Amino acid sequence: MTESVDVVLIGGGIMSATLGTLLHELQPDWKIVAFERLSDVAQESSNPWNNAGTGHAALCELNYMPQTDGPLDPAKAISINEQFQQSRQFWSSLVEKGVLDAPSTFINATPHMTFVRGEKDVAYLKDRYEVLKKEPLFEGIQFSEDSRVINQWAPLLMQKRRKGEPFAATRVPAGTDVDFGALTHQLFDHLQDAGTQVLTNHEVRSLKKQKDGSWNIKYRNALGHTPGRLNAKFVFVGAGGWALKLLQRSGIPEIKGYGVFPIGGQFLKTTNPAVVSQHKAKVYSQASVGAPPMSVPHLDTRVVDGEASLLFGPFATFSPKFLKNGSILDIVSQVRTHNLWPMLRVAFANPDLITYLLGELTKTHGKKVDSLRAFMPTAKDEDWTLIQAGQRAQVMKKDPKKGGVLQFGTEVVSAADGSIAGLLGASPGASTAVPIMLQLLKSCFPEQYGAWEPTLRDLIPTYGQKLNEDPAAADESMSATADALNIAK
Repeated sequence: MTESVDVVLIGGGIMSATLGTLLHELQPDWKIVAFERLSDVAQESSNPWNNAGTGHAALCELNYMPQTDGPLDPAKAISINEQFQQSRQFWSSLVEKGVLDAPSTFINATPHMTFVRGEKDVAYLKDRYEVLKKEPLFEGIQFSEDSRVINQWAPLLMQKRRKGEPFAATRVPAGTDVDFGALTHQLFDHLQDAGTQVLTNHEVRSLKKQKDGSWNIKYRNALGHTPGRLNAKFVFVGAGGWALKLLQRSGIPEIKGYGVFPIGGQFLKTTNPAVVSQHKAKVYSQASVGAPPMSVPHLDTRVVDGEASLLFGPFATFSPKFLKNGSILDIVSQVRTHNLWPMLRVAFANPDLITYLLGELTKTHGKKVDSLRAFMPTAKDEDWTLIQAGQRAQVMKKDPKKGGVLQFGTEVVSAADGSIAGLLGASPGASTAVPIMLQLLKSCFPEQYGAWEPTLRDLIPTYGQKLNEDPAAADESMSATADALNIAK
């Protein structure tokens, strides 16, 4: 007889961990099973070396507030920051409840900076600063064109900088560095302690909807190929790029027209104490022409397992795999009659992206360090090693006007009856896992959601509010989570 459970989570990343934790807090009587095809959770995009770990709050990322011919619009930056505040509140509550370990095991205070060169970008950055300094969620943002001030903020940016070169920087002391691998492990550890089955080395092979709206799931042990089956009332597919493949196998009509374009990445990394000790910040700049937003260059402090290092990148790579541990046939096996035209239209409409990728693929180690020297003029080739980051599966989908568009965000695709949902896309991803999963709960569990709201307000005190519209509430929330997480406000 097939075992029946309430919820199945497919994929052992931060999204599944967040959703599982929320559901356990809301419905502790529900039976949850999680599947991960690798030997441990947090081995793909949630792994700390497979992402830049920025705690995306739009404090330094220029692509959330792009330069246009008209006035700068802070709406997207404010929205991302609002979402990150929800994540901070949720993590703070879990620390207080003992679900998460000491905050320093997964989040550390790290100022967020933006550094630009050239008169045009300096003028843009100053305009951006003038707009954001008026917004409550960006309180404390600083701007300078003075080399002495920037040298105090991040000495490696200024050493041997060419005289007469226009440059400017902004700095927000309240930025963070988040180890999403550690966070994912801690959430899954708690779920296991609470009775959730976390089946690693298990791969879901098929999803078939039943007449009662539930899902029959066939899986196998990735080591011994032992088959198994399960019935679930609700399924979440948080399997990175493979989410597309599994949603296609489910047969839901909502996935029609979707495809994904995989982009890999590499980072230069140093653990040289003499270098690492001179830089404590995440410093972003402008993207190259044609580069996707996820490839904006940045020089980041990382803290993983208590050890600080610096990463610079990313440098785009190409692999047909949808996951770092995927199949070389992934990019071909996604093709269906309903998504072929949108994908072709994306290819025709993005020649700059193709040119950018080809340029990135031809860069030698020395050329990559040359790119770093635009940030850090004193960088030495021998101090930096190249590491392979994770795969990002960018969403391609139908568009009524263009035929197909390439999307650089995250998108939840769910069945009309809410019995199955999956997450496609990349950045800002992990940093906004909590609001993304809250929206999924609201969409997929409309009958239960009203009864859940009091618990959600306990976990996220400003749930349902727009903090940026209430300066006092914004200040109170940021101060409270800063104290709980032991970070700057």
